[in-house]
Amino acid sequence: MSRYGSLKLFSGTTNPQLVKEIADFLGVSVGAVKISRFANGEIYVAYEESIRGADVFIVQSFAHFVNNINDSIMEMLVMIDALKRASAGRITAVIPYYCYARQEKKSAPREPITSRMLADIISTVGTDRIITMDLHAPAIQGFFNIPVDHMTALPMLAQYIKQRNINEGVVIGPDAGSVKKAEKLAARLDMPMGVMYKRRPAPNVAELTYFIGDVKDKTPIIIDDMVDTAGSVMQVVDALLERGSKPEIYLLTTHGIFSPPAIERLNNSAIKEIVVCNTLPLPLDQMSSKFTILNVAPLLGDTIKRIHQDVPISALFD
Repeated sequence: MSRYGSLKLFSGTTNPQLVKEIADFLGVSVGAVKISRFANGEIYVAYEESIRGADVFIVQSFAHFVNNINDSIMEMLVMIDALKRASAGRITAVIPYYCYARQEKKSAPREPITSRMLADIISTVGTDRIITMDLHAPAIQGFFNIPVDHMTALPMLAQYIKQRNINEGVVIGPDAGSVKKAEKLAARLDMPMGVMYKRRPAPNVAELTYFIGDVKDKTPIIIDDMVDTAGSVMQVVDALLERGSKPEIYLLTTHGIFSPPAIERLNNSAIKEIVVCNTLPLPLDQMSSKFTILNVAPLLGDTIKRIHQDVPISALFD
């Protein structure tokens, strides 16, 4: 039994399909909440059922396909404030994709650390706990002064690629920040790995500098936490082919941000299969048969259930 009240699940407007699938896994209904916008864009929220003393989970991906990404953040903050003022017992924000994660440190003078600022705002507004997935920089977990359950899609991605029975595979980390993730995947698949190194002279601009590893006559499996415009992915693909890899390249990613022209690039690329999770709403009408979508609803649903019941979630990392 939970030390808090009954479990209640509410959805923001960015990814309602994922929330419905989480609710189906938990065997609960998505709570009734009215979310609307005034003519000038201000956000209005009103819960249409009692949440006094309840163990409340609100799910909101910081996405740009449905709303402006900053509207997605503000919408969640307004929802949390309304919960706090309605005497919810505990408020957990389920944020499958945490934005501004690429701004987690100062790389030049007079820059902000926006990821930390966002963590401060989410904590201050009244959130008691965070659930998120595959942060771009794992250190962001330490930006919060409240508990953060940092889940990962890596076991799910590894299990899927195992079923492809790839011979002579090699796991590729597309940049220095992906090395640990690539190491973990390579260990699970019992494959060698390679790493691309790049520098970013400007946002959404990447320049490859050098590569470590052997890909000749091997099937590359690129692993990254997110794909935005896919520009750097295309550079990695070209570099792999130039070094003699097989033209059967796999791309695994948790968060499909897919800012234009990402889908066009991926559809027309030499990549054989793109495996992406549904942490964000995806433009299905634009995606070719190359795309495979893995469902994170059971993982998030199980995490929510275990937190509500005060039981460990460590088993979910296996």
